[in-house]
Amino acid sequence: QVQLVESGGGLVQAGDSLRLSCAASEGTFSRYVMGWFRQAPGKEREFVAAISWRSDSTYYADSVKGRFTISRDNSKNTVYLRMGILKPEDTAVYFCAARKGSFYLMGTYDYWGQGTQVTVSS
Repeated sequence: QVQLVESGGGLVQAGDSLRLSCAASEGTFSRYVMGWFRQAPGKEREFVAAISWRSDSTYYADSVKGRFTISRDNSKNTVYLRMGILKPEDTAVYFCAARKGSFYLMGTYDYWGQGTQVTVSS
């Protein structure tokens, strides 16, 4: 039901920052757990960050903890990923995703965006 469209990717230098946006179609956006994933060439898609319905809880992969910040604005049906101190190993296609259910319970992300390329040069 929900459609997701990422934007904000691009080519940056190591140490730079970038903010990705993911706009969702109208619906029950506020009742979806939102997440960001990434996939580097030759690697499986990996989890990056997730945020609960009311932004009261977040969770990050160890590889980005302290550097990335996930946030959401339910009034705009948008989730963001602020990426700082970018490293070449952050180079990947970044996907936003949505799932129903509670942030505090395991669940499957059923809705995915098309992805946006982030390339970090050294």
